Parts: sequence; C-alpha cells; structure tokens
Amino acid sequence: MSKLKFELQSDTRDSQGNSRARAAKMTLPGSLGEPHEILTPMFMPVGTVGSVKGMTPGDLKQIQAQVILGNTYHLYLRPGHARVERLGELHRFMGYSGPILTDSGGFQVFSLAGLNKIDDEGVTFQSHIDGSSHRFTPELSMEIQRALGSDIVMAFDQCPPYPATEDQVRSAMSRTFAWAKRGLNIPLKDHQTRFGIFQGGLYEHLRKESAQQIMSLPFDGFAIGGLSIGESPDMMQEMARLTTPLLPKDRPRYLMGVGRPEDLVEGVRAGVDMFDCVMPTRNARNGQLFTSRGKVNIKNARYADDTGPLDPDCSCEVCQKFTRAYLRHLFVSKELLSARLNTFHNLFYYLELMRQMRAAILEGRFDEWAKTFYRNREDDVR
Repeated sequence: MSKLKFELQSDTRDSQGNSRARAAKMTLPGSLGEPHEILTPMFMPVGTVGSVKGMTPGDLKQIQAQVILGNTYHLYLRPGHARVERLGELHRFMGYSGPILTDSGGFQVFSLAGLNKIDDEGVTFQSHIDGSSHRFTPELSMEIQRALGSDIVMAFDQCPPYPATEDQVRSAMSRTFAWAKRGLNIPLKDHQTRFGIFQGGLYEHLRKESAQQIMSLPFDGFAIGGLSIGESPDMMQEMARLTTPLLPKDRPRYLMGVGRPEDLVEGVRAGVDMFDCVMPTRNARNGQLFTSRGKVNIKNARYADDTGPLDPDCSCEVCQKFTRAYLRHLFVSKELLSARLNTFHNLFYYLELMRQMRAAILEGRFDEWAKTFYRNREDDVR
C-alpha cells in the first residue's frame, strides 16, 4: 500500500475535449512528524546542492514553495551523504522543514556523458570537481537518498541523448527498467516514497512499452523522463500529450526538467501534476525575468529610467517595492542583491502561475484562462 495519498479533486476537459488538466491533493508522511499536504499542479524549485540559489528557507516559505529538489549525485560528492545523515538528514542540514524530492543522479549520467562509462550494472564516472573516479549503481543511488532522508526518492534511470536511434533508446529503456527493479530491493526510511521514471525518447511505441514496464512496479508516483533535452518545445509537448494518458489516474505524474512558462501550461493541459526546472533561478542570475506580459531582460538600457514595477500584475515584494530602474542598476553593478531579488521574483511568478492554473481547473475555466495567458504575452517584453 502506498504511503503517498493522492486525491483527485478535478479532472475536466475543455469544450473541444482536448484538455486533461487536473487538480489534486497529495499527502506525504513527512520526516519531522507532520504530514505534508501538497496541492497540484505545482512547480518545484531546484536546490541541487541543498540550496535554492539566492533563497533562504524563509524566502521559500514566503513564496509558498511546496516541494524543493536536491540532487543525489552532487550531494554524494559534496558534502557526502553520510555526513548529511550524521548532521540530521537534508531537512535539518539546510534548515528547511518542507518536503524534498531528490533526483537519483540519473540525469547526470546524461548531462555529464563525457565523464562517465555506462554498463548494465551501473555507471563509472569522474567527478566534475576533482576528477576522482566513482561507481554509481541503482542500489547506491537508493542508499544515498535514504541517507539524505528526502520525502520523494527517484529511481535511478538512464536518459538517452537527443537525437538517438531506436536501438539506443531501447537500450536505455531496458536498463531503466532493470535498474528500477533493483532499486526497489533497497529499503528506505518510513517516511520516504518512491517514484519510477519511464523513458522511450520520441518513439511513441517505446514510450508506451516503457510506461507499462515501470507501472508494473510498486511505485508511489510516475515521472516522464528523457524530455526537454534538446528536442523542440513542440516535440516535447506532443510527447507529453501522448504519454500522460498511459499513466494511472490515481498516482501523481511528474514531467522532469520542464520548463518555460508555456511548457508548464501545456504540460498541465496534458494532465501533468508536477514540474521542476532550473530556468527561473538560472535566468534570474542572468537578468532574464518572467512577467505576466512576457520576458524582461533587465540589463537593457531602456530600463535605466523606468520607474514602473517589474510586473504591474505581480504581488511579490520585489514588484511591490522596487522599480525596473533599480533592478537594472543592481544587475549592471553586479550586486549580489540582484540575483536574490531576481530569483525571488522569478520563482514567485512560476509558483503563482501554478496557483492560477489550479484555481482555473477547480472552477472549470482552464481553457479560458490559458487563452488569456497567451493573449497577455502577445506583446512579449524585451
């Protein structure tokens, strides 16, 4: 029996029967004695090494982040999972009481392909920090995540590159299934839940086969892996539309590593519940800010004397207190405060976007809301 409770609250279609957008309540046991109630659809800020860059736990609470991410590979290398466990597990170590999802390290098999060698047993890789050699297996990934004490543990998978041949994708898919089964043999802590990941590249028949394989295993939720790795947004969105109907309605659906605001809208339309991406935090540090009217590149000289708020429709404290002129000044002056304020706003924007979509789904007006979302962005700010 799953330790994760998933209550579907609304599952509606638009007037053309195209939308599968849904709202749900997900409850996790919680490692600190209190269960965590999570409302979906939702976006998870990325905190790779136990820190959402530029944000304190208080900031995350203020913007109402529901779940954040940590990364198994990076935390294994530094400071080390055994040390984190000795220091009270990841929640206490970083002073964050909310739910944490840990990626398995499988994505680094893909993203650091030049530093690793993959075989059926696991992955041998060189540390990107000091060049030292390490061996990752599905079993070790589970042991690391158990030590970290995260609330959602991701299965160890192999993400094939894009583009890839059908044989390459099938090989990665087969390893993903075998590794998922092996990982399930490793016990976790009482509060921890597990998500399986299915692959299949852009081959619809392989996606279907991989989903059936992973769904045959006792996972608490299911993730769509191997997308947003170089294919066009249209291709990614199409594959999400094709694959979400394959997944059970009574379990959360997670589209990994996505993405742009448009991708979140289309993912929700397809029936996805959970998203994560480094885009809002990374782009914030590079001066690209997301608003209800489109993107703002705050370094542009046109904002040097602009006394207006970054986004007049945004209620975050950055938009309420600071002008575009000031935010530009901070960025061009390379002030640390620039990254902090920009990150705060971008994450608030993403989380507010999800809250708006959830409200629209519950009120039966998602299609109308989405049309307004796109209409407001027609004059994309630059």
